[in-house]
Amino acid sequence: MKLTRSNLKGSMVALVTPFKNGKVDEQAIKRLLDFHLQNGTDVIVPCGTTGETSTLSHEEHKGVMSFVIDYVSGRLPVICGAGSNSTQEAVPFLQHAKKEGASGVLVVTPYYNRPTQEGLFRHYEFLAKKVDIPIVIYNVPSRTGVSIAPETVARLSKIPNIIGIKEASGSLEQASRIISLCDVTVVSGEDSLTLPLLSVGATGAISVVANVAPQKEHDMIAAYLQKDMTKARKLHYELFELAKVLFIETNPIPVKTALDLMGLITGELRLPLCEMSPENRKELLRVLKEGHFIQSN
Repeated sequence: MKLTRSNLKGSMVALVTPFKNGKVDEQAIKRLLDFHLQNGTDVIVPCGTTGETSTLSHEEHKGVMSFVIDYVSGRLPVICGAGSNSTQEAVPFLQHAKKEGASGVLVVTPYYNRPTQEGLFRHYEFLAKKVDIPIVIYNVPSRTGVSIAPETVARLSKIPNIIGIKEASGSLEQASRIISLCDVTVVSGEDSLTLPLLSVGATGAISVVANVAPQKEHDMIAAYLQKDMTKARKLHYELFELAKVLFIETNPIPVKTALDLMGLITGELRLPLCEMSPENRKELLRVLKEGHFIQSN
C-alpha cells in the first residue's frame, strides 16, 4: 500500500528491535508483529528511535527492514526508518526500503550536525528527488539538537512525495503552525500529546505506547477520527500514565522492559543503553499492573 497525505492516519507503532545474545531476534520480531496484526495497529514503523537504529549496523538495519516487510506481506503498511545525519548515507536506506516494497520511509532531521533551515530543506529535497518513495519527516529536537521550522516544512510540502511529518517537538504551537501553513499530514510523536495534537488537526500517531497497548491506542485515535470525543478522551486518560512512565528513562529502555515483563521479548538493550534502575522498574511494573497491561500476581 502506497501512503499518501490523505491515508497517513491511525495508530502507527514505533516498533522496538528485540535482541538476543547480542543479535537481532527475528523470532521475537514475529511475535511482536503477530501481536500488532491481532490488536488493531494500523501501520508498522521499524528502525526508528524506538528501534535503536543508532546501534544497528547498516546490514542489520536493512535486514530488519526486509524482515518486517516480508513478514507483514502487505497486511499492513510498513514505514521504515531510513534517516541519517549524513544525507549521502541516508540514500542507500531509502533505496533499500523502496526496493523491498516499503509503503514509505521515516526520515529524521540530521542529528549532531545541527544544520540550518536551508540545510534541512536541501537534505529532504535531495532525498525526495533521489528516491521516489513517500517520505515522512521526523522532527525530534530533544534527540537531534535541531528543530525543523514550520516555514521549512511548508517549503518541503511542495515536493509531492514528502507526505507528512512526525511531530515530536512537544509543541502544539509547532504542529498548529505547520497545519496552518500547508497541507502536509501531521502525526503525533509525543504519546502524552496525541489527543491534543489530534484536536488541532493531526491524523494519528507514531507511538511508543502502541508497543504495549496497541488496541487501546488504535481505539483512541479511531474514536477521535470518528468524532466520538467522549470515548477518545476516556481512552486518553486510560493510557496517560502509561505514556508518562514509558519515558521515565530514555526511550526505548522502559518500553523494552515492559515488553519483557509481558513475555514478548527478552528486553535486551545495546550499550550505551542499559537496564532500568530498580526504582523506575518498580514504578513501571506498578503502572502495567494497575492498567491491566499485565496480570497481577
